[in-house]
Amino acid sequence: MKTILHKANTRGYNSFAWLNTYHSFSFGQYYNPERMGFGTLRVLNDDTISAGMGFGKHPHDNMEIVTIPLNGALHHKDSTGRDEIIRQHDVQIMSAGSGIAHSEINANKDQAVKLLQIWVLPKEENIEPRYQQKSFNPKDRLNQVLTVVAPDDDEAVWINQNAWFSLANLLEGIEKEYTIRKKNNGVYAFVISGNTTINGVALLERDGLGIWETEQLFIKADTNTEILLIDIPL
Repeated sequence: MKTILHKANTRGYNSFAWLNTYHSFSFGQYYNPERMGFGTLRVLNDDTISAGMGFGKHPHDNMEIVTIPLNGALHHKDSTGRDEIIRQHDVQIMSAGSGIAHSEINANKDQAVKLLQIWVLPKEENIEPRYQQKSFNPKDRLNQVLTVVAPDDDEAVWINQNAWFSLANLLEGIEKEYTIRKKNNGVYAFVISGNTTINGVALLERDGLGIWETEQLFIKADTNTEILLIDIPL
């Protein structure tokens, strides 16, 4: 088994008038040659957007972009005509494919929105742009590992990659096992809240841990904790 630990306080950080953003991997003005991604996982940004503010219309291509609001709501519009609100407990994916332009604005006028935005390199390039979002009942991940993004599961949102995203809300003391889905995949675990131990490595809130050359993860919630597992080709 091999691991790489990214402590929360070692992430890149940028602050603007309307945005506070932490980068687990090189992005924008933050560049670290040792943090160019984890396999096909290229970006994991932890964003806080001020009320009524956001990203104006901008283009993407050949990237799988997953957005997970942690609280509040985000207004998404894109060049395919989509006009959607993404809320806490939703998961959105946009396959940029051959090219798409979109905007993301805080839908609330009186509170910030917090979200994770994750970019994954695609399995196939130049596909027709695709959009999907789905709401997941938080009860379904209480002391369970719930798949929310997958290439092969109709209950999840679809991704153009051999990648699986899972969310878990574990009460203190709960232990769970997770089997990596595909040979030559690894898992990047990101602690959204609380403290947990994964394969013997203690993690605090917003820490990230890459794990590979193993088949299973052994997860123990040291406190009530929420975690994201990204099972990704290396």
